[in-house]
Amino acid sequence: MKRLGLKSKITIGVLFLFAMLMLVSVLGYYYLNRVNRDARTILQDNYESVEYAKNMLQALDATPVNEAAFLANLKKQQVNVTEPGEAIATMNAAKHFKDSVPQCRNDLYAIMELNMKAIIRKNESTKDAADKAILYIALISGACFVLGITFVYNFPGYIANPIHELTEGIKGIAQKRYEQRLHFKSLDEFGELANAFNTMAEKLDEYEHSNLARIMFEKKRAEAVISSLKDATIGVDNKGTILFANAEALQLLNMPEKDVIGWAASEISKRNDLLKYLLNQQEGGPVKIVVNGKESFFTREMADIHHEGAKIGYIMILKNITTFKEQDLAKTHFIATISHELKTPLAATDLSLKLLEDERTGPLSTEQKELMESIRQDNRRMIRMVSDLLDFSRVESGNIQLQIQPVPPENIVQYALDTVQKQAFGKQVNIRTTLPPGSPMIAADAEKSAWVLVNLLTNAIRYSAVGTDVELDVLQTETGTLHFSVRDHGKGIDPAFRSRIFERFFQVPGSSSEDTKGSGLGLAIAKEFIEAQGGTIGVESELGKGSRFWFSLPLY
Repeated sequence: MKRLGLKSKITIGVLFLFAMLMLVSVLGYYYLNRVNRDARTILQDNYESVEYAKNMLQALDATPVNEAAFLANLKKQQVNVTEPGEAIATMNAAKHFKDSVPQCRNDLYAIMELNMKAIIRKNESTKDAADKAILYIALISGACFVLGITFVYNFPGYIANPIHELTEGIKGIAQKRYEQRLHFKSLDEFGELANAFNTMAEKLDEYEHSNLARIMFEKKRAEAVISSLKDATIGVDNKGTILFANAEALQLLNMPEKDVIGWAASEISKRNDLLKYLLNQQEGGPVKIVVNGKESFFTREMADIHHEGAKIGYIMILKNITTFKEQDLAKTHFIATISHELKTPLAATDLSLKLLEDERTGPLSTEQKELMESIRQDNRRMIRMVSDLLDFSRVESGNIQLQIQPVPPENIVQYALDTVQKQAFGKQVNIRTTLPPGSPMIAADAEKSAWVLVNLLTNAIRYSAVGTDVELDVLQTETGTLHFSVRDHGKGIDPAFRSRIFERFFQVPGSSSEDTKGSGLGLAIAKEFIEAQGGTIGVESELGKGSRFWFSLPLY
């Protein structure tokens, strides 16, 4: 036997409902048409005959007798004879009209009685037909209603239930419950779908079990690799759940593995200050952690984990830099000590040079004066370098004490201009200043900010040609900061070196002669000073068109 498909079953169900609707409609139409036809027959056959007989009686009762009216209604009655005995009564009425009026009246009453009885009889018949129609329609409508309700109640479930089971089965497969099976008894498309689903689930189950041993081996090997890492490593998925943490990480967190792995990082951070700090830390500076009673320093590195083009989590790595930090601190102390020791003899040398220039110590020859000028320039360059090294050592050691307070920007500008005035005059460089009146005060350390501006102006004058201009602009920005800008018209900075201009000890190759060469620390220290005050610093430059160094400080 050929099975019925889902489409055929739906078509049959719809045709069944349509057939029931057509049956009720045809039956109702049939009985309504029959009742209407019977009512029309009664009106035409009997009621009109009664009306004709009544008109003829009225014609007989008239004085004198209205013969014309009588004959006209008699003619109509002769045409409308429908009941047994009505023809004889009509003939007698026509015959007795001339001979005996009383007898004619009796004949007319006989016609009326025959038709009245016919009306009553036909009305009863019509009523019986109507009652039957109501009964049949009620029975068929009731049957159709019950069948329709049954169909409407069961048929959506017939479609929806397999779909629901299929959806649940797919969800189970997505959750790797490959033992899921669908059991549909129908032989239609749903049955085929269930067979295909069960085959797929069986194949997936076989594949899962065939690869389970290998997956477990790879998992253990990955865990062994992570555990053997010397750097503390913590893995977190997209939902914030900690996937793994090696022994170094557990030691730093001071927590057992069972209280870390599989838990939400946000939940653990509520009871672990170190994890809370690591999750919320924005800057990339060293992290100081006390390990076994000793201060240790770590750097935090974040690496996103991607799979098939999508981010599935991230890894947090803490690298122990305690040794490097100790070496760096020793280096800083050494630089500070050497710089401090060098500054005293250099200052003494500078004083000695001034005494030699005094005429009271005796006149100097031209060659001796040139030699002394060369020694003075070398000595001052050494003093500048030692001063920069001292400032750098303070920055490195973190001993800089900032005094943030409201400062008028014109004070910083005026101090810087006074400081570089002699240098600018000696090189015939004109400093054009733009400082709008009533500029708002800034929240800054006046001394450190002025030092930065002096450094930028000194560099601009140093690398400007004789007789050119240096532009100093101070403008308020829309971001709530005050913008200091120093522009020169020198040869500019090569783009290859622009990103390294604020690095320590870096100097642009070929940018200065021996007599103007610096230590390469000024811009690095300036960057530290500005960022320590919550500001930003940067540079814009183009070869052959000069450079513009700028920094911004927050408004008070």
